[in-house]
Amino acid sequence: MLDLDTCYRVLELEPGATLEEVNRAYRDLVFIWHPDRIPKDNTRLIEKAQEKIKQFNEARDQLRQHIARQRTQSSHQAASQRQAYRASPPPHSPPPRYQSNPYTYRSYHGPHEPQQATQHTYGQHHNHTYSTHQRQRTAAPPPPEPPRTTPPHKDMAGVNLQGANLSEKDFEGRNLSHANLSHADLSDAFLHRVILHRANLRHANLFRANLLQADLSYADLQGANLIGADLSGADLRGADLRGAKMSQGNRLLVKLTGARLTGAIMPDGHVHT
Repeated sequence: MLDLDTCYRVLELEPGATLEEVNRAYRDLVFIWHPDRIPKDNTRLIEKAQEKIKQFNEARDQLRQHIARQRTQSSHQAASQRQAYRASPPPHSPPPRYQSNPYTYRSYHGPHEPQQATQHTYGQHHNHTYSTHQRQRTAAPPPPEPPRTTPPHKDMAGVNLQGANLSEKDFEGRNLSHANLSHADLSDAFLHRVILHRANLRHANLFRANLLQADLSYADLQGANLIGADLSGADLRGADLRGAKMSQGNRLLVKLTGARLTGAIMPDGHVHT
């Protein structure tokens, strides 16, 4: 696995490049180094171009994942800051201080008992008012709102996207099982861990698509263009790959590291065991 600095160098970018800059640099370099642009009799240069394409694919995928992680972390930090702001109680100010009047009016002619009753009544009223104010000032803040969660991806099982232009779209982790994607343009699409179980991908353009760890079990990939695609760790058991473009001559141009191919019908028609 390439480190981030190496990924930026491979794609001739400065650190901190945006996703759009990464995709643009990737397309430019793949166009320059694509094996189809090299004379077929120059095997040394073709092999070098194939190695370059693999490096470009790995660098682009690493940077895409890095940028996606940064966006997720930024969203979580912003949500946490909003939550902390809502949950924090308002600044506490001390209750008002009351000072009793040192001067007491005493009637020289009236009886003493009514005066005491009057002072007692004032004291009760004063204490009740002060206690009520204290309860209002020291009331507990409202309970914090539960943290907001990001809504899950929409389930796209069985969706009809026949012939759709989905180039460079991000479908990471989506459920597209039984979907109709025949003749769809999925070039440079980010399909990491996508579920395409029994999906119809006949003649779909998956040029340079990232299908890392994707579930393509029993998918119909007849005639699909898989040149430059990364299928590392993908589940291709029972998939139909008859007529799919995966190689140039005897050179495989698809990354299949760790892919499961048991029962898959290969481009030449033989069943992988």
